[in-house]
Amino acid sequence: MSRSSLSLVWPLAAALLVLTVSTPLLTRAEPREAPPVHLSLGTGGTGGVYHEYGAALARIVSSSHGDVRITALTTAASVENNRLVAEGSLDAAFTLADVSALAVAGDPPFDEPLPINAIARLYDNHTHVVVRADSPYRSLSDLAGSTVSVGAKGSGTEMMAERLLDLVGLEEDGGPDAVVHRLRLSIGGSASALERGAIDAFFWSGGLPTQAVADLAERFPIRLLDLSEHVNALSEEHGAYFSELPVPASTYPGVPAVRTIGVPSLLVVSASMPHPTAEELTRLLFDSRAELAEIHPVALQLHPRSAIATLPVPLHPGAAGYYQEVKYAHDRVAESAAVP
Repeated sequence: MSRSSLSLVWPLAAALLVLTVSTPLLTRAEPREAPPVHLSLGTGGTGGVYHEYGAALARIVSSSHGDVRITALTTAASVENNRLVAEGSLDAAFTLADVSALAVAGDPPFDEPLPINAIARLYDNHTHVVVRADSPYRSLSDLAGSTVSVGAKGSGTEMMAERLLDLVGLEEDGGPDAVVHRLRLSIGGSASALERGAIDAFFWSGGLPTQAVADLAERFPIRLLDLSEHVNALSEEHGAYFSELPVPASTYPGVPAVRTIGVPSLLVVSASMPHPTAEELTRLLFDSRAELAEIHPVALQLHPRSAIATLPVPLHPGAAGYYQEVKYAHDRVAESAAVP
């Protein structure tokens, strides 16, 4: 092949999003079509926003890009997702920012620093502590002696629940002081158990609204505990990832407004993901924003200016390339508009 022919072929090949190539792109002078791209995306439990968001992203991208397939997989969410991405079992995954901060630092529950990078900060999760509307529980301390679901094992919900229960001195079963009997159920299992009377409360960390909680409120009178008093203590002990956020009265049917704890959600990938792959994944995420927002309103929070705020989780260089491109295009438009 001549040097001039190569100059035409390679820009086309470089533009393709390729995760693995089992055969050469070129055979002699004839370009061979690249295989379809398959990305696996770790979400969370059924009924949660990660699961809904991830399934929608997979459906939108796969239906509109013939050479790309995203497969959304149900997982326990944040803690498990970071491990699965680091070991290569997932290409990308959703996670809470405070959990990924522990992953990149190698702090418990992680045994060593994990090679995780961020694609984007997506939206803020709201911490829910859900109880029956007629229950006597008004604060976390009131849960002493109760049976509570702290979320699925390996989830960010479980980590948040344990941190909050520790803050108010409610130990695991068998402790010498006030105890809370803990179960580790998915969001769907938690909602069902509360409705049956098998538990007294459950924790959940997710976007607003979370479908499993909304469905429960339609069937059964519930309340949320106000958690705003714990924001400062969490930040002092675990880092500045937490904020005080409202859960408006209109969020869930018949549920009064409360103030709670917000934590950002991230989309993360392995640090070893090829730069073009990470850049294209970022582009696909933003290109899907309008359709995602029709599925769930949390997608409206996705914006380039806030999406890059992923520290201490490093932004993947490929994602950074996308944001730089968007900023350059924005600046050029602004310059053109300023010309009289």
